[in-house]
Amino acid sequence: MRVLYLTFAVILIDQLSKFYIKGIEIPLLGISFAGMYPGESIAVIGNLFKITFIENPGMAFGFNPGADFKLWISIFSLIASIGLLVYLYVARKRSLSLRIALAMILGGAVGNLIDRAFYGIIYDYAPVFYGKVVDFFDFDFFNFTIFGRNYDRWPIFNIADASVSIGVLILILFYRHHKQDEENNTVEESSNAEKNFHTDQIDHANKDSLADDDITISTSDDQTDKGKEISI
Repeated sequence: MRVLYLTFAVILIDQLSKFYIKGIEIPLLGISFAGMYPGESIAVIGNLFKITFIENPGMAFGFNPGADFKLWISIFSLIASIGLLVYLYVARKRSLSLRIALAMILGGAVGNLIDRAFYGIIYDYAPVFYGKVVDFFDFDFFNFTIFGRNYDRWPIFNIADASVSIGVLILILFYRHHKQDEENNTVEESSNAEKNFHTDQIDHANKDSLADDDITISTSDDQTDKGKEISI
């Protein structure tokens, strides 16, 4: 489960970057950082790449299904994160690429879940599970249409979104390898189960043989004792 270090790293970097963009104030620790104001944009590479601070109330890449689904999205994210963690444990002996992909997807899912679950409380604007996700990576390089909606730029995203996307990309690129690995594991498990079955049969046979020997030896000893009694 060492790949969980990657998950923790994604979560930590994601949250630190969001606190840096949005700002954070912790009076008890003497921390006060203003961050950026909503809509503020800082050019990094001209118009191609900017740091633009926005908050989206919905899912990854700014997709907003509506306020009515906000709670369900947060709950689903929590359940999905738990499911990923369990599956990561189940797949702990599988290929490294699969475990890295799952660890990155888990890290990204938890990173955005923290925003939805706690940012409303931390920044005092919404109850638990109703927080907004902080996005800031802003790329403008081509126009495209998805789900019937036209975009004149790539949706603004964050490190958690990028981590999930990279994890999914790894799953796609190494699909055949993962499938072959799963088949090999299935064959190996079947072979081990068969070996264990034969081993159990041999153990039972040996136990039965030892029991028969004990009976024979016991009978012989009894007969010998009787012979001695008669001779006396």
